Amino acid sequence: MNAPGWPGMPPAWSSSAKDIVGTALGAGRVWFTLGYGILDEVYWPSCSQPQIRDLGFIVAGADFWSEVKREQHYTLSTPEPEVPLPKVVHEHARYKLEFEVLADPLRDVVLIRYRLHGEGLRLYALLAPHLGGSGHDNTALVQAQGLAALKQNEALMLMADAGFARGSAGYVGVSDGWQDFQQHAAMTWTHASASNGNVALLGELNASHGVLALAFANTLEGAQTLARASLAHGYESARHGFIEGWKQWSRGLRCDIKDATARAAVRRAAMVLKVHDDRHHPGALIASLSIPWGNTRDDPGGYHLVWARDAVEAGFAMLACAHHEETRALLSYLIATQQDDGHWAQNFYTDGRAYWTGVQLDEAALPVLLAAKLDELGLLDGQRAAATAMARRALRFVARIGPFSPQDRWEENPGINPFTLAAAIAALVAGAAHGFLDARDARYALQLADDWNTRLESWVYVQDTGLDRAHGTRGHYVRIAPPGQDAQHSEVALKNRGRVVVAARDLLGLEYVYLVRLGLRAANDPRIADTTRLVDALLRVQTPTGAFYRRYNEDGYGEHHDGRAFDGSGVGRAWPLLAGERGVLAAQAGADARPYLDAMLASASLGGMLPEQVWDSDAIPARGLFPGRPTGSAMPLVWAHGELIKLVMAIQHHAPVEQLAAVVARYARAREPELQLWRPQAPATQCAAARPILIEGDASFVLHIGHDGWQDVRDIASTPSGLGMHGALLDCAALGGHDSIEFTRRFLDARDWEGRDWQLALVR
Repeated sequence: MNAPGWPGMPPAWSSSAKDIVGTALGAGRVWFTLGYGILDEVYWPSCSQPQIRDLGFIVAGADFWSEVKREQHYTLSTPEPEVPLPKVVHEHARYKLEFEVLADPLRDVVLIRYRLHGEGLRLYALLAPHLGGSGHDNTALVQAQGLAALKQNEALMLMADAGFARGSAGYVGVSDGWQDFQQHAAMTWTHASASNGNVALLGELNASHGVLALAFANTLEGAQTLARASLAHGYESARHGFIEGWKQWSRGLRCDIKDATARAAVRRAAMVLKVHDDRHHPGALIASLSIPWGNTRDDPGGYHLVWARDAVEAGFAMLACAHHEETRALLSYLIATQQDDGHWAQNFYTDGRAYWTGVQLDEAALPVLLAAKLDELGLLDGQRAAATAMARRALRFVARIGPFSPQDRWEENPGINPFTLAAAIAALVAGAAHGFLDARDARYALQLADDWNTRLESWVYVQDTGLDRAHGTRGHYVRIAPPGQDAQHSEVALKNRGRVVVAARDLLGLEYVYLVRLGLRAANDPRIADTTRLVDALLRVQTPTGAFYRRYNEDGYGEHHDGRAFDGSGVGRAWPLLAGERGVLAAQAGADARPYLDAMLASASLGGMLPEQVWDSDAIPARGLFPGRPTGSAMPLVWAHGELIKLVMAIQHHAPVEQLAAVVARYARAREPELQLWRPQAPATQCAAARPILIEGDASFVLHIGHDGWQDVRDIASTPSGLGMHGALLDCAALGGHDSIEFTRRFLDARDWEGRDWQLALVR
């Protein structure tokens, strides 16, 4: 009969604190995660689609019962850093439970080989299906063959080689197996089904040792067939294929690092990047096989999506390890998922469907840098035509939107920020230098890059602020300058703090380090050094595991003060990946970067997974929060693992892998731009009378212009300037004794007049 308690309590996912993640390098299409010593979310048929919340165990005897994940007394080991084959051993006063987890290389099946030690004990498997990426509307069934679940055209089957003695289906929080044990200290319910709700399954195993097979298919029959076939083929056969697949892959890793700890860390980090790559869409590198604070919410997106920025950051790390084919596959995937106007969706499923639709300019620029790096290394053969078309579209988008970005790299604020600006400038130079642009577009790209590079400090650098006076610095780079405003006199509303307003000049972040990393500024530039002094004073957090950095002062993305999960607001915590960014800057400056690497390594889980954030306040043991240890944020974070690889390589080779020779050469010395460029996204209030200025627009227009209070009014027709932009060129030197230029524009499309006047002071 059907279990009582429909539809069950509101569903949630498992904790994002993962011990380890894994997949097989074969035809099988399952990705598994472990957390708190049990199997957490399993993804199928892509790494964007979680299908269960967790699969854990209950151990029971005549006088006690124990859910193993709540005991939290276990160890985890793998054969090699780069082989994600976890062996877990749970120790208890009454029992020892050990098991090993792997994905069948040939089938869509997760296998668990288990053994329970202890007298008079029974082992129970506790499974929570979340088919279709949600805990809603699942149906659980107890069948003769095993425990099953289905939802529309997705199904799973859990089978045991020795079978189940009995099973029960129920609704979570009401009639599930855990509630049965909680209320009766034993399994007393044997409900045959639980339909269309948030469901769970409990099965009493016939044997204290054996193999479980969790299979996924579009039908129950298909899942049953896969599970049976996997068990019939044998665990040892699957194990051998799993290990050999990873060993063969790892032979291509270039890891010429003398330090054994760093070498193992790089090999493990490279494995994490590989695990997050989709099987059906090669190159679809998701951000994390986790859902931040997942145990508190039913988030259908989580981090198991592709962000172009995170993917490219990881792509550079793969290049650093000489995994060229993975990087080329990533580039092909990015080419395939580019939007028609040249940008990429904020994030998207592995098949290319957009999830969030925000626009971030860095996500349009970074793929161009990746293509250019492949070309610099001589690895673009066969992809050049497609990469060229991609770069042209992307750079047209950058030229049209930049230097302003509707969102910064943290997806929170519009404006101009150093990280995005550095990526955009470098991409424009790379597009020209690597032959992605024709002659006119290339010349314009360099003019635009030089103009933005020259004006960079006018947008995102401030001087003689209260922070500077308090810390003995002359000025500093800010996190972001709001749209159309200068950072010295503007304010920023903080998204995760209820729109609390902070002066832009007082908002610090590590975005500026990319000015050095990409070769636009020298590591010993006094402005960089002063900003670093402030960042170390205000964003650095010392913990027992090392020093980490917050994204920015007044951040609200993290747990609340009392440890409650982030719920749209909170307190921003410290990030290991930012310790990596700070470490690369130290390496570029010739300083000791090893402490930053050691901190990153010390933040990792039992299986070496790096978290998005670590707890940076007093310990709250009841919530599992300890200083310098992972919070409920995403873990593992692919970007953090990529940053670890890049930090080790920067220490080893004294240069960041992202640097392009053409960009470094262009800005090794101060460069006077050929033109001044004006656009409303970042309007200037003055221009040099000695140099020409190009008034720009994204379509044909007529410039209506006058001088000194609209005298000598005339019209000038724009002409194409490059990358889809149009401009009206003014020879400022020919304006004689005039002190100002006034103008407006009439576009030759549906917009007509832009509806406002602009003024530029002529500076001599």
